[in-house]
Amino acid sequence: MFCRSVGRALWVLLQRQPPARAAPLTPRGPAACYGTSITSAKIQVNGVHLHYQQTGEGSHAVLLLPGMLGSGQTDFGPQLKFMNKQLFTIVAWDPRGYGKSIPPSRDFPPDFFERDAKDAVDLMQALKFKKFSLLGWSDGGITALIAAAKYPNLIHKLVVWGANAIVTQEDVRIYNGIRDVSKWSEKVRKPLEEMYGHNYFAKTCEAWVDGISRFAQNSDGNICQQLLPDIKCPTFIIHGEKDPLVPQAHAEYIHKHIKGSRLLLMPEGKHNLHLRFAEDFNRQVEDFLR
Repeated sequence: MFCRSVGRALWVLLQRQPPARAAPLTPRGPAACYGTSITSAKIQVNGVHLHYQQTGEGSHAVLLLPGMLGSGQTDFGPQLKFMNKQLFTIVAWDPRGYGKSIPPSRDFPPDFFERDAKDAVDLMQALKFKKFSLLGWSDGGITALIAAAKYPNLIHKLVVWGANAIVTQEDVRIYNGIRDVSKWSEKVRKPLEEMYGHNYFAKTCEAWVDGISRFAQNSDGNICQQLLPDIKCPTFIIHGEKDPLVPQAHAEYIHKHIKGSRLLLMPEGKHNLHLRFAEDFNRQVEDFLR
């Protein structure tokens, strides 16, 4: 595990330098909790009642963006509980059709990432945050990339992990491998079935596979690659080298095309590295956001 000062120096990388590689990590619980309560509410944004959770009292606002079928409750427990609440005000949202932002049912039109990006930014403005940072995981990382590119005056800093700017045929193969939710591990499947019920969960996962796979039909499999050079805010990309869902080439591509971005590779990290290694993840992210 890197100490904070050494790790911080190693992570500050120019885009053409090789990525930093984290030392082997041991999963363990967070060292400290700052103890303010987590509130839950809904607010109308773009015709939808969006659910969000909020905690902390710091001057630096941070929005957590979940992955496919994700919500603040299922995707960001250790961040909501243990990120520094004296420095940050932390908001975790449920995108439309996910979590407690139902209705509407989730759908996947060609612009669903752009729609989520607008919803996310408009939510934070409705909550009276003039400027804020984005922490995006998986699909939420894609949404965060688009938001940072399209709304540069609103975004302070950007952290993404498990994200991709294009879809390849190899990605489509991986996506189809998770189409049938009955084949998911019980640990991953159970909380989503409890939140959505089996039918909504299964139907939405299948629709997601179809929706994201359509990007492979675009030129170069484009989702948002043309927007990456427009991202001007400080950007930190984290990737788990054992991620079975997102090949490392995607993180390297994003790093290469966002000028001045940093890339950290976690040798033992998988797709859910922020949950598995929550203490280390939170510390690295907090150092970057300071």
